Amino acid sequence: MPTGFDIFRRIFCTLAGILSLALVAACTQAVATPPTYEAMLNTFVNDMAVKYQWDRKQLRTLLEQASYRQEIIDAMTKPAEAKPWHEYRAIFLTPERIRGGVEFWNANAATLERARVKYGVPPQIIVAIIGVETRYGANTGKHRVLDALTTLAFGYPPRSAFFRSELEQFLLLSREEALDPLSVKGSYAGALGKPQFIPSSYRRLAIDFDGDGRRNLWQSNADVIGSVANYFAQNHWKAGEAVAFQASGVTAAHQPLITAGRKPVPPASRLQQFQQEGIAKEQRLPAQTLVNLLSLEAEPGPEYWLTLHNFYVITRYNQSPLYAMAAYQLSEEILRLRGRPVDGAAAH
Repeated sequence: MPTGFDIFRRIFCTLAGILSLALVAACTQAVATPPTYEAMLNTFVNDMAVKYQWDRKQLRTLLEQASYRQEIIDAMTKPAEAKPWHEYRAIFLTPERIRGGVEFWNANAATLERARVKYGVPPQIIVAIIGVETRYGANTGKHRVLDALTTLAFGYPPRSAFFRSELEQFLLLSREEALDPLSVKGSYAGALGKPQFIPSSYRRLAIDFDGDGRRNLWQSNADVIGSVANYFAQNHWKAGEAVAFQASGVTAAHQPLITAGRKPVPPASRLQQFQQEGIAKEQRLPAQTLVNLLSLEAEPGPEYWLTLHNFYVITRYNQSPLYAMAAYQLSEEILRLRGRPVDGAAAH
């Protein structure tokens, strides 16, 4: 007759066996690639061989060391930008991130001033971008970039063309900058370094701002600052101009005027129209200034802003108007804690 201990041991072993099978199944599911993955990888290898005379065997060997990661697909389908504004804002507008911005500014004040003079981008904007992206370099990403880009290029049909191009750019960047593609880590979308440049932006817009002959967006704060400033300058940042200001008195009649942070070009409304209707109290800008009306999902109701050209420029870094507003508001809080900039280029 089995003892109590024997019964307990049998139950324990049965549960352990079930758990082991579940773990094996979970692991198998995590590494299983979509049916088209292999064919797309082969096509990519052939294209790289033709386009860049890349050795097929070497490239194939490299890409076979990449791992398909289901969690990357999951993260891509649930971005933070899908949150309502009041939840999204709370991620970035924290006392720690604001203080961290002041500390980063103080530690790199001379470089930030040099970037402002050369590119026209105020320090608080540069600092805020780095703060939003990686908390000033504290979190540059935990995913192998090769894993992220192959997963998205060959296993995520909605944006496979984009990530296939970024994989191509990453391999070229690795060759040009002497990076080990198997060691580089970044975001789940393959973004790199403290400013989280995607590979194509790294190749096109990163600069050597410390003069050491390399463009190092991980260790060199000078390169990071100069590269972010260059990114904004190349997207036509207007030095000394405003970014956005809050609107009030918006009614249902104004809803057709609401945009999603698009570039304020004709037929965008002019500031004068909103002033006449009592929505904008801003008087420091020319009445003919082109502006867009933006609605954000706040608590307890909508929050309205009038956004200008420089707000649109921030969306060139990340297309979400929530991102642009978070970066702008963080820049203002950093500025408020540290003090006004020398060029008076704060947004209103």
